[in-house]
Amino acid sequence: MEKRDFAFGRMNYILLAVGMAVVVIGFLLMSGDGSSETAYNPDIFSARRIKVAPVVCLLGFVSMIYAVVHRPSDK
Repeated sequence: MEKRDFAFGRMNYILLAVGMAVVVIGFLLMSGDGSSETAYNPDIFSARRIKVAPVVCLLGFVSMIYAVVHRPSDK
């Protein structure tokens, strides 16, 4: 059976999957209960939701971009 030439190598797909998982983790860190008209929830302004989660999402998107431009090694 002959080898096919794909645009992405195995490492590219692994890096894409890891980047997607990091983005999902970032969105999960952003989630939580919100405030309503009757009750104020100060947790909506926590450092986890405002600072940490967006940085985690950004790192996930940057790693996905790197996975797309990463050249597969020739074997």
